[in-house]
Amino acid sequence: MAAENSKQFWKRSAKLPGSIQPVYGAQHPPLDPRLTKNFIKERSKVNSVPLKNKKASSFHEFARNTSDAWDIGDDEEEDFSSPPFQTLNSKVALATAAQVLENHSKLRVKPERSQSTTSDVPASYKVIKSSSDAQLSRNSSDTRLRDPLHKQQSLPLRPIIPLVARISDQNASGAPPMTVREKTRLEKFRQLLSSHNTDLDELRKWSWPGVPREVRPVTWRLLSGYLPANTERRKLTLQRKREEYFGFIEQYYDSRNEEHHQDTYRQIHIDIPRTNPLIPLFQQPLVQEIFERILFIWAIRHPASGYVQGINDLVTPFFVVFLSEYVEEDVENFDVTNLSQDMLRSIEADSFWCMSKLLDGIQDNYTFAQPGIQKKVKALEELVSRIDEQVHSHFRRYEVEYLQFAFRWMNNLLMRELPLRCTIRLWDTYQSEPEGFSHFHLYVCAAFLIKWRKEILDEEDFQGLLMLLQNLPTIHWGNEEIGLLLAEAYRLKYMFADAPNHYRR
Repeated sequence: MAAENSKQFWKRSAKLPGSIQPVYGAQHPPLDPRLTKNFIKERSKVNSVPLKNKKASSFHEFARNTSDAWDIGDDEEEDFSSPPFQTLNSKVALATAAQVLENHSKLRVKPERSQSTTSDVPASYKVIKSSSDAQLSRNSSDTRLRDPLHKQQSLPLRPIIPLVARISDQNASGAPPMTVREKTRLEKFRQLLSSHNTDLDELRKWSWPGVPREVRPVTWRLLSGYLPANTERRKLTLQRKREEYFGFIEQYYDSRNEEHHQDTYRQIHIDIPRTNPLIPLFQQPLVQEIFERILFIWAIRHPASGYVQGINDLVTPFFVVFLSEYVEEDVENFDVTNLSQDMLRSIEADSFWCMSKLLDGIQDNYTFAQPGIQKKVKALEELVSRIDEQVHSHFRRYEVEYLQFAFRWMNNLLMRELPLRCTIRLWDTYQSEPEGFSHFHLYVCAAFLIKWRKEILDEEDFQGLLMLLQNLPTIHWGNEEIGLLLAEAYRLKYMFADAPNHYRR
């Protein structure tokens, strides 16, 4: 009788925590042969379902089963208060969780030991992770140990993406000593910038292949139209514009508490912590306050569009570049409280004005219904259909719409697809190109898509394609990859920009 009741219990409670289910990272099969047999039967039933039925048949179905980049960390807490869970023996659950953690920790320790034995490897061949990566690893490990029943324990472990190269590095493999060619380029930039009237056309020509870090802040101010070409007027212009920005703060910022601005401010307040969450610089309260002020003032002064999710990303390159003017070491871990109030005010105001200049050229991306993005995605589709008909047909075969992946590419200017150091290099060229952030960006997106044609053609279902296109492996990219991407984009522009009928059906 007891055995029968036991069988009935497991039949009734097959989905309870602690029942025999496939577990990510499990090291041993179930010990009970009867349960193992049942489990194999269940697995064979699942595997017998045709592939067509398992695949997401539409984008809406796919979206329900995946989390967008906006929603990281926003999941509602799972309800563990249901009666079936209360019947579970908590001591058994805690002991099991502790055992799993111990097994995983042993697995993590083994590779480290094997690495320590290779002490004879030259230092130049060792991969050095940034200190922020080590800190993130320690924090995540501490969290798991403190809270063994955290809800993510039941999910596949998300790998922490290594930052590999610091934001300030020029290349993904690190910042090597400056070559003779780079010294010559830097000298040319300094010569241009110190002349009585900077030749902006010449500055754009030299900036297209990338701007040296040492002169990037002043170059970006000039290329964005924020700073005048005349050297005598620059100091007064900067002083006037910075005072004007903080005048806006005094005039408008208190209105964030008013009812008609509460929705805007609330959305900004939610989005700021999501901005580059793996970089400690952007998680500092003082930096987040600066971002909130910049975005709120911009939204108040541009009522036609107001704040739209994605604009928060566009502040970060300017903030990092203008911060690097005062910081020689790695900026990703720099504590901004070490800067003076005047320095912080200058960085904030300059970031606001340069971001505003950028958005002035693409504001139709953020007005009602975002018509600018809709047009650019349609143009991308037509362009790809001419450049690579095989990729275009592959998308059509599996019912992948360009809007489903390219909307984010246009809305965030590829910032969600590339490391921040690559975005900064990309923007050197965008600011050198006529209508770089709007027109040239289309050809960069086309080149970026075709770059992954092999991986795209290898995927043979809707869900696989969407997962690939939303998680492209660019974490190790540096200047070399961006240079090749821009060269291909320029080639496409040269072929198609002055002959639009070439990519219209």
